[in-house]
Amino acid sequence: MGNRIVLNTDVHEGKINKNIYGHFAEHLGRCIYEGIWVGEDSPIANTNGIRNDVLEALRKINIPVLRWPGGCFADEYHWKDGVGPRVDRKRMVNTHWGGVVENNHFGTHEFMMLCDLLGAEPYICGNVGSGTVQEMAEWVEYMTFDGESPMANWRVENGQEDPWILKYFGVGNENWGCGGNMRPQYYADLYRRYQTYVRNYGGNQIYKIAGGANIDDYTWTEVLMGEAAQFMDGLSLHYYTIPGDFWKGKGSALNFEESEWDITMLKALYIEELIKKHATIMDKYDPEKRIGLIVDEWGTWFDVEPGTNPGFLYQQNSIRDALVAGVTLNIFNNHSDRVQMANIAQTVNVLQAMVLTEGEKMILTPTYHVFDMYKVHQDAEKLSIKVESDHIAFDGQNFPQIHTSASLSKDGTVNISLCNLDKQDQATLELDIRGGTYSDISGVILTAQAMNEHNTFEQPENVKPENFTDFQSKEDGLTVKLPAMSVVVLSLKA
Repeated sequence: MGNRIVLNTDVHEGKINKNIYGHFAEHLGRCIYEGIWVGEDSPIANTNGIRNDVLEALRKINIPVLRWPGGCFADEYHWKDGVGPRVDRKRMVNTHWGGVVENNHFGTHEFMMLCDLLGAEPYICGNVGSGTVQEMAEWVEYMTFDGESPMANWRVENGQEDPWILKYFGVGNENWGCGGNMRPQYYADLYRRYQTYVRNYGGNQIYKIAGGANIDDYTWTEVLMGEAAQFMDGLSLHYYTIPGDFWKGKGSALNFEESEWDITMLKALYIEELIKKHATIMDKYDPEKRIGLIVDEWGTWFDVEPGTNPGFLYQQNSIRDALVAGVTLNIFNNHSDRVQMANIAQTVNVLQAMVLTEGEKMILTPTYHVFDMYKVHQDAEKLSIKVESDHIAFDGQNFPQIHTSASLSKDGTVNISLCNLDKQDQATLELDIRGGTYSDISGVILTAQAMNEHNTFEQPENVKPENFTDFQSKEDGLTVKLPAMSVVVLSLKA
């Protein structure tokens, strides 16, 4: 068949919400402590306790929104333990993640400071599983009320005179599982109750996110939309790309067979089917698409690195992860009419992380580089694109060799993100460009020679972006040659 793309640069299909490029930082393993928070007295260079190298790296990728404190941790987190003088904060056991002691030194004030330093919107997940309505209501009051009240006064006493701006609030997390093992009917009623007390104070308007389905639990979406759609602004969806069996062995992040590459690509692509089917249910109750589908946990999940705490979910990150990120972000871009936010799991040292740290050292992962390359799509106009792709056959199934999305930025630049999912072969692509003439064309590529190639603390630049020039102009378009296992972003200017 061959690979051919028709790009209509004059056909706009709505804005790609920048929040699709959001992130997730949980009190899990070394994500918060060591990864982000080292404390003011640390020998590691920091700004008010937040390590500078990680801060600088995350700023570069323009994180639009950051979800916190979990995850499963959110439904055992009691926010009052994490405010006030750190020496007085209550210590607790993190029962979900490694059984380690949580000293609560990183709490509401520290998180809001982090978001301010990043220029990111805070997305806070409240405790429905083990918390009370009063506790959740008082947290929102503490953060956002500008006036005289016990919680607002306490915030001022703790050093924050002005209320914070808080736009995004999740009412519980995975309440079908670690957040309480609830049935959808029960959670729908609890959601209706709890969200009542997530109040808008003054000019602060909260976008309320209900806890949505696990993977393909379409009944959960049906019940939540039927019972509580009028009370929500967003509904979440969680899906992880796992090549193996979740309970028996997910597979190695680095030591994997060629077949596991193809399984991983197939499973990454499956998120599109999930989005379509959940969106179809949402459309029935919300045809105007007022309610956003919020994919606030996604990414690869492999077995932990040998010798590390199994509860810390620390895994390496290879060119395979980069392809998963590229494909998934393309899918979110292409479904931006319904997908309004996504949060990759997780920001530092956990699962499909942006950066890995080891003491004072820090490295950028291949996934980080994809987010850096794709940031051009944030708040850009989605462009009409039609794709004909060769297919890769595996175990009775097929998946496309080429995967893409395209957008028009505010400065008039057309950006096309292209993924070659083939682990062995180059792909030649005919790109027909309609609706405009573009003479200034540049490209950046992320690729590798081996399918498990990754960055280490000894060799931090094994996998990094390079300039891409393997394209030729033709009448009305380009001929592009994409190496195997590559992510490319082409930028076209008139």
